[in-house]
Amino acid sequence: MVEVAKRVPNGVVCLISALSFHELTTQIPGEVWLAVDRKAWAPRVPDLPVRIVRFSGAALTLGVENHLIEGVPVHVYSAAKTVVDCFRYRNKVGIDVAVEALRDCVSARKATVAELGECARQLRAENVIRPYLESLIT
Repeated sequence: MVEVAKRVPNGVVCLISALSFHELTTQIPGEVWLAVDRKAWAPRVPDLPVRIVRFSGAALTLGVENHLIEGVPVHVYSAAKTVVDCFRYRNKVGIDVAVEALRDCVSARKATVAELGECARQLRAENVIRPYLESLIT
């Protein structure tokens, strides 16, 4: 993650890599998932395993956290934003990964159900995540 952050400073670690960073998954990412602007040039990092995901608008800017890892600033999405993104990109990451992340996020108190619901509302993913949030409440 640190090497990718050095080479692509405007990228944000997302999806499986962000879940791994927040310790919300048992998956071990074989590549760094990186969000870049929809209109930006695709960064070329030939010697590092990177998977580019295109975000735009609020999906790109909402929930970005800055972390210092080994003296290098790394942009990573918050736990709530990452879980909602997993539901938005459930066809890429798998619905089982998204549900596991949701359960782990709430049980580890990384985000509340209200925070997840608000993040989903801002990203227009309420209808996708609502049934899973309701099952956690009841």
